[in-house]
Amino acid sequence: MEDSRSNSRWVFINLLHGVLVLFMNSGLESATAAATSGNETDILALLDFKNLITQDPLQVMSSWNDSVHFCNWIGVSCSSSNDRVITLNLNSKKLAGSIPPFIGNLTHLTVINLHENSFSGELPQEMGRLWRLQHLNLTYNSFVGKIPSNLTHCKELTVIGASGNNLVGEIPEQLSSLTKLVVFAFGENNLTGNIPNELGRLSSLGFFQLYGNYLSGKIPSLIYNLSSIYYFSVTQNQLHGQLPQDIGLTLPKLRVFAGGVNNFTGVIPVSLSNVSGLQVLDFSQNSLTGNIPGNLKNLQSLYRLNFDENNLGNWEIDDLNFLSYLANCTSLEVLGLAQNHYAGELPSSIANLSINLQKFTIGRNLIHGSIPVGIENLVNLYSLGLEGNYLSGNVPSAIGKLQNLGALYLNRNSFSGSIPPFIGNLTRLTRLFMEENRFEGSIPDSLGNCKNLQNLNLSSNNLNGSIVGKNPLP
Repeated sequence: MEDSRSNSRWVFINLLHGVLVLFMNSGLESATAAATSGNETDILALLDFKNLITQDPLQVMSSWNDSVHFCNWIGVSCSSSNDRVITLNLNSKKLAGSIPPFIGNLTHLTVINLHENSFSGELPQEMGRLWRLQHLNLTYNSFVGKIPSNLTHCKELTVIGASGNNLVGEIPEQLSSLTKLVVFAFGENNLTGNIPNELGRLSSLGFFQLYGNYLSGKIPSLIYNLSSIYYFSVTQNQLHGQLPQDIGLTLPKLRVFAGGVNNFTGVIPVSLSNVSGLQVLDFSQNSLTGNIPGNLKNLQSLYRLNFDENNLGNWEIDDLNFLSYLANCTSLEVLGLAQNHYAGELPSSIANLSINLQKFTIGRNLIHGSIPVGIENLVNLYSLGLEGNYLSGNVPSAIGKLQNLGALYLNRNSFSGSIPPFIGNLTRLTRLFMEENRFEGSIPDSLGNCKNLQNLNLSSNNLNGSIVGKNPLP
């Protein structure tokens, strides 16, 4: 008897599913809704979703059957008052497939979370019927096509995340009608065109992420006035223009401000010193000029300051004086100054930089003189880049005290003398580049202690001998 009842139920559901398809194709959604209960509509929509799953290595969909109430299916949550589906959470389930148009029938949904799966295909316009939807997370899948303009009907949306997909086209300006949006994340896609001015109307916006696209033009000035923004990343696009000089006043809640790999020009705004909670400031690979403002010393929470590959500095001997101010940034872990217009000597004040510093790059400038002995204080350095300068003299023993170093770049300078034996103390090294200097003599046997070395270049010096366990130099 039990099997008979189950079979009858599935026949009913399948028939109803066929009726729903017929009515949807005829544009008679209202008649369909009147003919079915909301619960059965939800079941059918979920089954349609299941039917389009093509890979399910964790057997998630095995629970989606008539032996279990659909509200107890893995990833499904229902309202306690009416058993309507309110949450579809299939985060990191290794699923592949596509989203069916029938997703639009789950009209009580407030959350869709498909983060980190392998879903593909286009996002159906029917998602615009989910007028209760608050949280849409489609990040790190393989969705294609354009951002559905019908999402503008989802007026309750506070989170819309679709980073890490293959979406194309322009950002619909109509999304500006989603006035409750807090998170707007479309990074790592193939979006083109300008950032719509209308997005400046999103007065609740806090998380603004568009990195890794092909966006062009300038950032609309209205967006710089959204005082609620705490995360701002437009890295790796084709944007240009200058950073507003009052940005530290208009975006006081910034924690992350990133726009690397673009075409920004002008100077670094002095007003950023007012953003006391700023943690990441990264505008590497642009065309910024001037210098790093000394008053950034006020940023006690700053742990990443990266201006590699810009036009900072004036080829003058006092270009690096600002480093003494950065000693106040006690949380600093990354300092990127490589490939700019810096000259002069490395100041002794680098000894006072944050003890938390892990990466320091200042290569490919016109810096001369010797490496300050005080560099030995930076005991947590993992990567030190001094390449492509005019540094000279012997490599100081202070370098041998940086025993957390994994990467050391001293190449293309004018260092002389022998390669010091204390290099062998740096047993965590995976990359060591010392080519194109004036080193001479034998390669120290101690270099054989660096068992983790994966990349080693000592060429274009005047060295002889071999590394223990390695072939002789040609």
